[in-house]
Amino acid sequence: MSLAAALLALVAAVAPVQAGAPAQGAPPVAGATTARDSIIGEQVRQIASELRCPVCQGLSLQDSPSELAQQMRQVIRDQLEAGKTPEEVKAYFVSKYSEWILLEPAPRGANLMVYVLPVLLVVGGGAGLFVAARRWTRQPAPAGAPLPEDEAEEPETLP
Repeated sequence: MSLAAALLALVAAVAPVQAGAPAQGAPPVAGATTARDSIIGEQVRQIASELRCPVCQGLSLQDSPSELAQQMRQVIRDQLEAGKTPEEVKAYFVSKYSEWILLEPAPRGANLMVYVLPVLLVVGGGAGLFVAARRWTRQPAPAGAPLPEDEAEEPETLP
């Protein structure tokens, strides 16, 4: 029995393999993803949805089927895997393409008009409609009705 115990101890020491886990140095199983890969994949989707496709222009990198968009998504993935933050990745694309590449530019400088002007137009239009509606609903004075005291006074004559 001691020979069997020694053989069992030798096998246990030489081949410690966890159930279900690939052996060390073995290629990863197709379809298996790690938590890091899924986090990076989600970050790639988030950043790509915030950047404009230079080819399609109306679509984000995430939604664009163009080859350039696929290459740009790979650049995003490479930079995230290299340890850059999402803000650094966006700054990289802004340095290459200017703020035009951002689907939602930062509200400062001339870009501030994009955020403020629609609000001002809606408020101004609402005020204009309010004034116009009051004028339209005001009843005209009957022809023989006396004028209010303010308007009944005689106009001053100029010398």
